[in-house]
Amino acid sequence: MRRDRIVPLIIAVALFMENMDSTVIATSLPAIARDIGANPLALKLAITTYLLSLAVFIPASGWTADRFGARTVFRAAIAVFVIGSIGCALSGSLTDFVIARIVQGIGGAMMTPVGRMVLVRTIAKRELVGAMIWVTTPAVMGPVLGPPVGGFITTYATWHWIFIINVPMGILGIILATRFIPDIRGDKRERFDVVGMVLAGLGIGGLAFGLSVLGLNYLPWTVVAALIVGGACFIGAYLAHARRTSNPALDLTLFRVPTFFAGAVGGFMFRLGIGALSFLLPLMLQVGFGMTPFHSGLITFATALGSLSMKGAITTILRRFGFRTILVGNALISSAFLAVCAAFTQSTPVVVMFALLMVGGFFRSLQFTSINTIAYAEVDAARVGRATVLVSVGQQLAISSGVALGALAVEMNLHLHGSAHLQAADFPPAFLALAVISAMSAVLFARLAPDAGEEMALRRAATAETPDQSAG
Repeated sequence: MRRDRIVPLIIAVALFMENMDSTVIATSLPAIARDIGANPLALKLAITTYLLSLAVFIPASGWTADRFGARTVFRAAIAVFVIGSIGCALSGSLTDFVIARIVQGIGGAMMTPVGRMVLVRTIAKRELVGAMIWVTTPAVMGPVLGPPVGGFITTYATWHWIFIINVPMGILGIILATRFIPDIRGDKRERFDVVGMVLAGLGIGGLAFGLSVLGLNYLPWTVVAALIVGGACFIGAYLAHARRTSNPALDLTLFRVPTFFAGAVGGFMFRLGIGALSFLLPLMLQVGFGMTPFHSGLITFATALGSLSMKGAITTILRRFGFRTILVGNALISSAFLAVCAAFTQSTPVVVMFALLMVGGFFRSLQFTSINTIAYAEVDAARVGRATVLVSVGQQLAISSGVALGALAVEMNLHLHGSAHLQAADFPPAFLALAVISAMSAVLFARLAPDAGEEMALRRAATAETPDQSAG
């Protein structure tokens, strides 16, 4: 098999494991909450702390891969993720579960960005859209299988087994990485920005975790306030530190590149709303509508099925319309399908919900692939590692913040209704608010030049570019 296909497929094994895990847990949250004696909304900590762990440790991934080799780090990351999965299966309390999810996040923090870095450094830019499709197509199988598999296991067995399935997949990923992933290293041994890593980690961690526990009464309000204010202060300290450092942990000068800015910042806003869908929808179907986890999973997997069906058409669509047109128009279309979820009721036919979620997944897949690709359109080979780190931090922080915002919106409606228990009526305002946030990303995408990313979209003839192997 060609190199531009075998490498993406190997990376996709790890993404499959991570994506399946995230969708399995979303479907099984109510059952896990009952078993460990926690509030279903409190279990958003299991999602946000995992994503937070990713965001905190991702800044070290680029330097670590350059220093110790991409293959070594990629294999170790898979192993840590599997260990965290075993810890989740053995958890007996909310605290145990959250700690195990943090361990999983540490593995994922290295696994995803290092895999993406290998891809971008070994594949020519004109072939990057195709390579991204090869990566995301198998990875989408995780969300496709996750909800029904997680629902089936939770309904007819126990939720513990949803984490054990990561073990054989992790072993397969390690074997494939050992055989095929190139051991890419940086030529220059740059000194890692430890101070920047600490400041950025504390800042991102304080803000994200503080916002995620806001309104849960999980911690005293003074501690929550200290986390948020402290996080903001550390972010400010990092910004001051980065201006004085030649090799900062997060290279913020990349935001001066128009296509990177659109992919990173516009992508952040889009994911901020869309990222909460996998958390809110299963809760509404199970807690609000009284469905079983298996029944809920069969409905929610329609979004990933729609994503999978889009993959074959992405290259043709981008070549026909270009990145700017697609990113602007599709942000609005995808947000509209998120807002449609607010209209779901217990009397809505399952076939109608399934069809709308599937079509929405179709358009979201096009948007995610376009965002992931346009970010690298103007990034030179020497800064690919830094770009992947920054993009990965933004992606994970957006999803974490989206889950927190979604849960907060539901909690606010719960208090306004004066009810002690979640009801179906508590969810629609949250879907609408998140849809508005995602739609606002279109404003940032509209700032792109009309010909942005033309070479990647194959809209003009260009000499095939060979990646700069010396940069890896």
